[in-house]
Amino acid sequence: MSAGAPDETLDLLVVGAGFSGLAMAMRARAAGIAALAVLEKADSVGGTWRDNTYPGAACDVPSHLYSLSFAPKADWTRTYAPQPEIAAYLRETAEGAGLMPLIRFGTAFLGAVWDEAAALWRAETSRGPMRARAIAAGTGFLHRPAYPAIPGRTDFAGRQFHSATWDHACDLAGKRVGVIGSGASAVQIVPAIAGTAGHLTLFQRTPSWIVPRRDRPVPAWRRALYRALPPARRLERTRLFWLNEARALAGFTRVSRLTGLAERLARHHLFKSVPDRALRAKLRPSYRLGCKRVLISDDFYPALQRPNVAVETGAIRAITPAGVVTADGVEHPLDVLVHATGFDVSAGLPRARIVGRGGTTLAAAWAGGMGAYQGISVAGFPNFFLLLGPNTALGHNSVLLMLEAQIEHVLGCLAALQRAGARAIAVRPAAQAGFLDRIRAQLAASVWQRGGCTSWYLDAEGRNPVLWPGSVLAYRRSTRRVRLRDYELR
Repeated sequence: MSAGAPDETLDLLVVGAGFSGLAMAMRARAAGIAALAVLEKADSVGGTWRDNTYPGAACDVPSHLYSLSFAPKADWTRTYAPQPEIAAYLRETAEGAGLMPLIRFGTAFLGAVWDEAAALWRAETSRGPMRARAIAAGTGFLHRPAYPAIPGRTDFAGRQFHSATWDHACDLAGKRVGVIGSGASAVQIVPAIAGTAGHLTLFQRTPSWIVPRRDRPVPAWRRALYRALPPARRLERTRLFWLNEARALAGFTRVSRLTGLAERLARHHLFKSVPDRALRAKLRPSYRLGCKRVLISDDFYPALQRPNVAVETGAIRAITPAGVVTADGVEHPLDVLVHATGFDVSAGLPRARIVGRGGTTLAAAWAGGMGAYQGISVAGFPNFFLLLGPNTALGHNSVLLMLEAQIEHVLGCLAALQRAGARAIAVRPAAQAGFLDRIRAQLAASVWQRGGCTSWYLDAEGRNPVLWPGSVLAYRRSTRRVRLRDYELR
């Protein structure tokens, strides 16, 4: 079956039905864009929060801040929402906004070619061709699992899977379980399964800085208050915003005296939580706080002190049919192996064949590194917009605040087209280059570059194409207005 009617030309094609795609579709409809469709390769909405169902999965941003301002939820049950509740929120939001008829499920976006003469995109999908005057790509970066390059990975005779593709049919009770990785997903998984596994071995390459989470159930009276009195909920959201935003405004994106203060507090948390000096030494980072993602947890350190849990810090030499061999030559026998090793952030849109002006592909445009004006527009690709694109992720606040700013910028670009009677809008190469020069200069002095670590934030050349180097306020000011001098309209 064709993805669209043969003579249909959409005003806007949205790719992905996670937070980005759903929010874009909601705001586009509110702006009067009627000819609209959303492509979703899966059979339901949710994106990252649909796919990542591992035990213990939850958000590390407070619930009332990790929701759309124009689709509020008053009755979050915990300070930090668990995965099932966020997935349900996205389903309910899509249904409540009447988006479901617009979403073409089971339809993968394969690529698109810009037709200069017709001033539209000719898209290819797994269910046939489509035409659209503009495309908003909400595919994100965290959807293609990354596996470690360890010899023998395919030889393991037991059950193995990535945290993003958790095998819920695999019973861990009494099993010898290995978890490779010590980042955000491992910190949630280990406490959730340590009490079930017969023995659990955490293979840690680099310890993470961990601060208290202080997650709590939201009392029924408070949920009732937020339902009955929306200003109270908005006040709580504002409080959370400034609490998180203060970290960037105070300079936590750079190594400073504040970095040292935060490190002392995190080390005190480790000291109080882990009495054993040998284990504590394994868990103490040697790089500056903030260089890698700072994690929040109340139960990770206690889980590591269970008698059936071991932490191995030696490099992994190989995976064998029976288990994992570390650098000291010891083989650790395992029944189940979990790869909590994150995502390949370079494996998003460049894998789709997106061809702009002059036959240039997005992959070719990004051969020297990913980059986009405001993280949204790429020179040579008219009427094509990225949502949560390069350098728009955050280490200190809710990324949904960035997303909402981007959506309004995209709608501003489309409105500018209409006002000018033009058919194509593309960022000028000089404007994009100037923007990237400015943020790369900021990033060069950041804790992510100078904190003494390597992380998934950095590409093979040591550049950071992921994070925004400033505050949310600075980004919102930067994107609030469409500066037509930075764009070319035809």
